[in-house]
Amino acid sequence: MESFEKRYDGLAVEREMQDFWREEKIYKFSPDASRQVYSIDTPPPTVNGKLHIGHIFSYTQAEMVARYKRMQGFNVFYPFGFDDNGLPSERLVEKENDIKAKELPRSEFCQKCVDTTQKYEAEFRELWQSMGFSCDWELQYSTVSRDVQALSQKSFIELARAGRAYMKESPVLWCTECQTSIAQAELEAKDVPSAFHYIPFTGETGTIEIATTRPELLYGVVCVFVNPEDERYKSFVGKDVRVPLYDFPVPVIADERAAIDKGTGAVMCATYGDTTDVEWVEDYKLPYKKVMLPDGRIAEDVPFIGGLYHKKARKEIVRLLEEKGLLLKLEPITHTVSVHERCGTSVEIIPSRQWYIDILSMKDELLAAGDKVNWYPAFMKNRYTTWVENLKWDWCISRQRYFGVPFPVWYCAKCGKPHYANMEDLPVNPLEQEYHGVCDCGCSEFIPEQAVLDTWATSSITPQINRHTAEKYGIDGDFLPMSMRTQAHEIIRTWAFYTIAKSLYHTGDIPWKDVMVCGFVLAKPGEKISKSKGNAKLTPQALVEAYSADVIRYWAAGARLGTDTFFDQQEMQDASRRTITKLWNSSKFVLSHLQDFDPNYIPALSLPIDRWLIERTNQTVQEAAKQLDQYEIGLARKLIDDLFWKDLCDNYIEIAKERLYQPDIHGEEERKSAQAAIYYCLLTILKMYAIYVPHLTEYIYQKGFRELVGEKSIHLTTWPKVQKLNPEILEFGEQVKEAVSLMRKYKSENDLSMRAEIDKFVVAGSKKYDEWFRASTKDLTACSHADEIVFELK
Repeated sequence: MESFEKRYDGLAVEREMQDFWREEKIYKFSPDASRQVYSIDTPPPTVNGKLHIGHIFSYTQAEMVARYKRMQGFNVFYPFGFDDNGLPSERLVEKENDIKAKELPRSEFCQKCVDTTQKYEAEFRELWQSMGFSCDWELQYSTVSRDVQALSQKSFIELARAGRAYMKESPVLWCTECQTSIAQAELEAKDVPSAFHYIPFTGETGTIEIATTRPELLYGVVCVFVNPEDERYKSFVGKDVRVPLYDFPVPVIADERAAIDKGTGAVMCATYGDTTDVEWVEDYKLPYKKVMLPDGRIAEDVPFIGGLYHKKARKEIVRLLEEKGLLLKLEPITHTVSVHERCGTSVEIIPSRQWYIDILSMKDELLAAGDKVNWYPAFMKNRYTTWVENLKWDWCISRQRYFGVPFPVWYCAKCGKPHYANMEDLPVNPLEQEYHGVCDCGCSEFIPEQAVLDTWATSSITPQINRHTAEKYGIDGDFLPMSMRTQAHEIIRTWAFYTIAKSLYHTGDIPWKDVMVCGFVLAKPGEKISKSKGNAKLTPQALVEAYSADVIRYWAAGARLGTDTFFDQQEMQDASRRTITKLWNSSKFVLSHLQDFDPNYIPALSLPIDRWLIERTNQTVQEAAKQLDQYEIGLARKLIDDLFWKDLCDNYIEIAKERLYQPDIHGEEERKSAQAAIYYCLLTILKMYAIYVPHLTEYIYQKGFRELVGEKSIHLTTWPKVQKLNPEILEFGEQVKEAVSLMRKYKSENDLSMRAEIDKFVVAGSKKYDEWFRASTKDLTACSHADEIVFELK
């Protein structure tokens, strides 16, 4: 048993323990038929800049589950990946290099993306390692690697050949800033200041006043809709009105989707102002009039505002309406608009040829799959269900960007028919490789697809990526569904939803059995910490250097699963360091009394208070495991804290301390009984705390327990298997604690030192425990410094 330093140096110990784990390959995944695999689908962090404390919060909670399952005897398959392709990475490269992707040759820009993402991936990995993450880095993957590109392209080809992926020219959600199509799941609602512009549409039976927030789309108006129950406009239905300023006629049609109580109750349908416009154009076979271009400018042939960007175009149209007396009223409002989550730009709807995956026809299957998955916490399932029920668009998977997984598609130059790569040739890049073949129409010339796959189209197959890795270890048939997916609640509508959809198509089953949904870290009420907001005061790397990884980990385990938490550096420092210091000092004390302890020796005498401590430890093991099986990291930690602070430190050690120090007074067998109790309790506490503060617990284990236990790392030990508890010894212990608490209260209220002598110590309790109480007389005398112990047992 090694000696302990006076003070615990967290940073030095953490580096030492990480080196030990790496050298000894403590977390290396190895196939073992005797142990059940527990597989974790970890979110590959998006490589779009620095990580912040919010990432540490959620990723650390999941890492604690990996440690817990390993110490329950599972063979933990815990890979890490990096989502390093697509728009987020492109925007990072553009920002860091002060360039625009469209201004460079595609190959040159993509190489800059590769260089930049590799740099950040190295930083991410170094951070996770400094946090003591117990993953096997040989299982690492990246979403732009050749293996993953091949899997992603294979997924697309399988869906396309099955008719589940299809291409069509249709209105699509479009970001004019990123200049790419986007999916419904990439929208965020944002309240912005706007205005209702009241303008007259005049017809032969009078004037319809319309309130619009998009006057720049007047040239694209193709119809006016009114509610069939609205008496004000019944005489207009079936007739034409003329569009102000442009003076061309459009029909008036009655449709119940026109809300009587919104604006004036009459709505102009323009191509395209919103999704209702899209529905109306399709339902009534209305014409399309081009107004908005992909770059956010107005089409050149639009009178008055052609060539202007849409915000300037709106101002110019409003000016012209005012000048001609056509702006009847301007009413400021706060308007909810859909913005692109990546850049915050208001989303437009424009016609474009895109690739889609059919999800609208699968709503029932998707809802049933959501029922089959175990959601933790359970209420998070409602977010998934609500999302599926309110889907309006199929999943658009093509992006007009540069750095991503290429579509393995070429089009016939004559008839446009798509032709797919051979599976054995994947991955392919049609821009660099030719298609060799002849189309059904006889043409042998082909045009490569230039778009890339949506990032989610690749990250949604992480279970299949992990299965591909597992197959290299001889694990195949029963790998899917995986055991658990961990993720934040904001991406239920994207990562969870898309992964379930892809899994149903490719395997016919759910992708994982459990979903562990973590909360956010908030900088202030309602504002999550994020890279884009720049509201994290210190980087995770700086926090680790300032406080140590275990301090941060302990804090990260303080919240209930799925709930958001505020980040307070002082609170993190105080609570975490207090426990870490106490665990260090208590371990030094306990181990100083185990120098001559033989773990294989069973004392002939076991005092009741010792049996209580062992049983109380077993109770905590059982209750903490129950919480951890529900992924309640914080609730389990609270139970372990209570055992450590209240039962071991505040009560048992104070009660049994003299027996450890003075066997000549209390007896050698009595001392050995106490040794057995504190050995079992502290070792078990260290095992339970090991998932939270792995460096400290490993260091204490190496110094004081490795020689006694025999296993080379505490993280390769297992928790005790508790079968049945003894409720009577537990109740006895609580009565002893209550008596000691009242004694301490008496001394405190009378300004007496805890070591002050008192005449008598009255101990109340149950008469059925009379023998146990009397067997504890010496301990009670020692901890109370009383001349007499009086038992009042009923």
